[in-house]
Amino acid sequence: MDLIEIARDLRDSVAELDFGPPVSHVYQPLRYAWSPHAAYLRRYGEPPKEVLLVGMNPGPWGMAQTGVPFGEVAAVREWLQITEPVLRPCSEHPKRPVLGLECARSEVSGRRLWGWIRETFSSPRVFFTRFFVYNYCPLLFLEESGRNRTPDRLPIAERRPLEAACDTALRRTVEVLDVRLVVGVGGFASRRARSALIDTGTPVEQILHPSPASPAANRGWARHAARQLDEIGVAIP
Repeated sequence: MDLIEIARDLRDSVAELDFGPPVSHVYQPLRYAWSPHAAYLRRYGEPPKEVLLVGMNPGPWGMAQTGVPFGEVAAVREWLQITEPVLRPCSEHPKRPVLGLECARSEVSGRRLWGWIRETFSSPRVFFTRFFVYNYCPLLFLEESGRNRTPDRLPIAERRPLEAACDTALRRTVEVLDVRLVVGVGGFASRRARSALIDTGTPVEQILHPSPASPAANRGWARHAARQLDEIGVAIP
């Protein structure tokens, strides 16, 4: 099994799930943005990896546009050099259009994460020799207003089958990449990773999420993240 097969299985598993109000639209970038997502996996997903950085789920101006975890458009296009075409969701929210690499909006979380990576590592090759960036859940949930609904706020009956599929994909990813350490980017990702990997022996740590909703992240996320990684024993150039 490889990362492409894992992603296909996850894509097909979550496509069968139903989500009710207040969710009005569910974006599946592993379908309409499969080409850039597969390019990301093929180009940068060669094992082994020392550290797997795990985020929550796609943001409307990040992975929902590019198919790449935390995939702020400029970072994907200019630094990762991924330019494959992005299609449109089957059902698109009028306030959250998918324009792919033509999207003019910049997702703050992705800009902070990939910006720090770009400033810290001399090239994508150097970064991906040791690290890989991954999202636990591949779906974006939108309410009628256009507001994000994060996976942890779904009803438990909807959340359980989603988590089962995502847990399986995460375990397989950790195995295929021969990951030594999983680092959750934020509390949700670290909790889900600990639950999914509880029987594997793979250690799970946590760093601050780069979301603009976090006061700490707004006071210099890169500095916080670098310090936290150092504290858990991840050497940074």
